[in-house]
Formats: sequence, C-alpha cells, structure tokens
Amino acid sequence: MSRDEEWFDDEAGPVVRPYAVTGGRTRPSKGSLELVALVTTTSHGRAVASSLDPEQRAIAALCLRLQSIVEISARLNIPVGVVRVLVGDMLDAGLVTVHRPARPTNRPDQALIEKVLDGLQAL
Repeated sequence: MSRDEEWFDDEAGPVVRPYAVTGGRTRPSKGSLELVALVTTTSHGRAVASSLDPEQRAIAALCLRLQSIVEISARLNIPVGVVRVLVGDMLDAGLVTVHRPARPTNRPDQALIEKVLDGLQAL
C-alpha cells in the first residue's frame, strides 16, 4: 500500500472518534438528558445551522421536527452518549429546546389496578 492510498473506505465508519467530537466529555454540562426527551431546533438554531459542526448541523436539521434523544442517535448513527453531550451543548447555546418527559404526580388508585388485574386474569 502506497502512502497515497487511503487505508479506510466508506464502510469503515467515522474516522473521528466519538470522544473527539465531545472533547472527551461523557455527560452534558447541565444534568442528564433522558433517552425519551424530545428535542426541537429553535429559530436561533435554524439561523446559525450552517456554521455548526457537522454533527450539530445534522442534529439541527433532524430536529426541525420533534425527535427523541434515542431517535437522533439511531437516525444519525451516533452513539447515544455523544448525542446527549452534543444536545446538551446545543441546549446551553440556545440552539435547541428539550422537552423532558412528564413524571406521574401520583400513583394510580389501587382499586383500579386490582380491577384491571382481575379482568386480565378472567381472559
């Protein structure tokens, strides 16, 4: 193999390692982002998309419609940990909005649960 030949091809995957994309960070700077958190690009994110890094540009384009963290990871073939860090950075910069999943405020009525269980057992 000569020096002019490339040692990789399209099937080799990304040449840049994930830790290089995130600057070695493994967590977002502020808190954590759940896999089901929904992300959408802000108007500011759309305006500056062309000046973003390639991965952030791809996230901004994909999130013109609501996407979850795990969907972003799957669609862009980027590890979920990297997506969390990148989306966290984009959130800090006002490029995206993150809608965290709602938490149940109270537990379901035990009587209701028992009725459902009885109904399922009767099937």
